[in-house]
This record gives sequence, structure tokens and C-alpha cells, in this order.
Amino acid sequence: MVAVVTGCNCGIGKQIVRELNIRGAKLGCNPDRLIFKCLDLAKFASIWQVAREIEQVEDHIDLLINNAGIFLYPKFKLTDDGHELVWQTNYLGHFLLTELLVPSLSKAPSARIVNVSALAHYYSDNLDLHLVDRRDGWDSRSSYARSKLALVMYSFELTKRLRASNQSNISVNSCHPGISYTRIIRHTPLARKPLNFIFAPLMYMIYCRSNISYSNLKSRDTLCRSYYRWFFLKTPKDGAQTPLYLALSKRVAGVSGKYFVECSQKEPLTMKDWDKRCEDLYEYSIEVCGLQNYVRI
Repeated sequence: MVAVVTGCNCGIGKQIVRELNIRGAKLGCNPDRLIFKCLDLAKFASIWQVAREIEQVEDHIDLLINNAGIFLYPKFKLTDDGHELVWQTNYLGHFLLTELLVPSLSKAPSARIVNVSALAHYYSDNLDLHLVDRRDGWDSRSSYARSKLALVMYSFELTKRLRASNQSNISVNSCHPGISYTRIIRHTPLARKPLNFIFAPLMYMIYCRSNISYSNLKSRDTLCRSYYRWFFLKTPKDGAQTPLYLALSKRVAGVSGKYFVECSQKEPLTMKDWDKRCEDLYEYSIEVCGLQNYVRI
């Protein structure tokens, strides 16, 4: 089994790699199976290079798990390719990587693509493709939600195109892994010190039932974050379970274009003219990623 996992240096991606390595996938901690590539999803040139390198060493790919992402980046920023950073990192970069690797995926007897989306996609706007790269009206939550909705839409549209081209051996699904205590929350309020001052004394009383000196800020940080991890957030291992389910379970063999939460199929956000919007998103993505002259599905 040959698997490609983005964002595998930490968090959920790292846990996915560990689990796949146990099952004998060609990645993970065994030097004989490890192929590490430095991929920058915010640079199209990096994606093209890594895709070519993978094709040179592997005759097929069984799994592609598009896991990497940025959550609530605090300021508007354009990439060198001219796209909003979160939009390109979370969606366009994975779109390009997937399209470039489809030929290798099609050579596997049964290949699976897992797009790690998020519950936040339900809160997206109508995804106006003319506005995704504009500074006007930008905010971090909307940017993140749009990028995750796009992954759900892409899974739906790619399934249609694969089926139409008789490539039904490739399934494509998206999922919400849950909110885990990983580096992805580093730009959120959960990582900010004011919350530590609010919750640390209370949590100490609840769990320790004794007096404490609150002069040590480091103690507050540790206490508050431990509370959040235990009460609100999943561990990376827990967060990896739904992506792994879609990658490995026989129960979803042949299932494609669907959205999953907690290893169960759920209805994603849908909009008026859903099919047309998904088609428009795909055509837009082909154009901005420079794939007009590439051998397409």
C-alpha cells in the first residue's frame, strides 16, 4: 500500500501516518518505507515538483489524504501565486496535488482520496469565487469556512468526473475529524494567555481542591491548556479516526462524493444550484492552478 499524506509532520497527520505504518503502508517510521517530501501548499511550484518526484519513485498510489491546513490565520495575506493564503493552502493546493496524482491513483486496483474538511464548512457564505482573494470584507473565520466547503464540493464534483471517465476505482470523500489539540489551533483564542487567567484558578480548584499561588504564569498556561485538552478537544489519535475509516474501512468501499463525521455519513451544506456551483468551482480551480493544458479527467 502506497499512501500520500499532507501535513504529516504533526497532529492528526502524524497520527494517520503512524496508524498506516502499522498496517504496512509505504510511509511512516520504517526507513525502508519512509518517503518524506517537503511540500509547501502555498506555492504551486512546490506542488508540481513534489508530484513529479512521487511519480518517479512510485508506479501507483493507493491512498491520498489531504490533511494539511491553516485554521483562523490572523491576517490577510496573498501567496506568491496571488491567492489568499488560507484559500490556497487548504483548498487550491490540495486540488492541484490531487489532480496531478490522479493518474497514479488510477493505476491502483482500488484507490481512495480523503479530503479533511471541517464542521466550519456549514458556516460558509455562498462562495463567490470572484471575492475569495480580495482583502475587502476578509475575515479569518469566513476564509477558513470557504476553504473547507470547497473541499466538500470538490469531493462531490471529482466523483462525478471520475465516474464519467470510467475511473470508478478511485473514491473521493470528505470528513470532519473533530477539533483536536494540535498546532492548528495556534491562531485561535484557545492558545491565548487571557483565557489562562480566567480558567486556570477554577480548574485548579476543581481538580486539585487545594490552594495555589497564581503568580506563576507558566503554571496557569499548563493548567488551562490541560483542561481544554481534556474537556473540549480530541487527541490527535481520536481526530485521525474518521480519515482512517475512510481510507481503510471495507464499509465505505465504493462510497464516493460523501461527507462523514465520527465515521458516519452526514449531509453536508448544500446550496441552490449545487451541481452547477460544484462544476464552476472545478473549472475555476483548473484555470487558476494552470491546468488548462494538462491531461484532464
